[in-house]
Amino acid sequence: MSDKYIIFGATGSIGSSLAKKLKDSGHNIHLVARNEESVQQLASQLDCAYTVADVLENNFIEKVKSDIPEAKGVAYCVGSIDLKPVRMVKEQDLNNCMKLNLYSAVEVIKGYQESLKKNKGSIVLFSTVAAQRGFTNHAIIASAKAAVEGLTVSLAAEFAPNIRVNCIAPSLTNSKIAEPMLKNKVLAEGIAKAHPLKRLGEGQDSAALAKFLLTDESSWMTGQIIAVDGGRSKLS
Repeated sequence: MSDKYIIFGATGSIGSSLAKKLKDSGHNIHLVARNEESVQQLASQLDCAYTVADVLENNFIEKVKSDIPEAKGVAYCVGSIDLKPVRMVKEQDLNNCMKLNLYSAVEVIKGYQESLKKNKGSIVLFSTVAAQRGFTNHAIIASAKAAVEGLTVSLAAEFAPNIRVNCIAPSLTNSKIAEPMLKNKVLAEGIAKAHPLKRLGEGQDSAALAKFLLTDESSWMTGQIIAVDGGRSKLS
């Protein structure tokens, strides 16, 4: 039996916040990220193990499994912000986005399916507010994340009652991948004001829910897609 929670994309805003929250609650964690310096620093800070792996590389899951063969829970906190008008979208854009957000998530799940089943474990995936609410220039990322939402409910049905699968759909969050948008202060302020709660998200906002969904605190929840978006998906 394993009590380890594996966090893919552990050095991102949400992933690192989740790692800290789990560690502070006494859970065993294992970090996975592609940047060795960043993940090593975080692992040293949290006194936990880590693996350097790029989810875009073939057979990455075998590298991770060689370090940590079993898991109690998996959080796939990997994501991207791919914005283009559809007239400029190329097939490769769609392929790259799907690989990062969907296909590699499937490889992670397949890699740990048996141990998650044995451990009555949990999977947490990430979508975006744009999968359900239309935004200009979001065709690439919204399509990929909508597929993640479909994956969530399909696997929740397939894996019940042994593995729970849930998904979080954040709005724009202060993070490294959002920096190109948020470095324009006027634009950042405008986006913040578009949310009923009048601010952008922080990593800890989604991480708090991810911790709940990943652990046994949410033992009667599966197949859910939950927005952490300052009200943007529901309120005008």
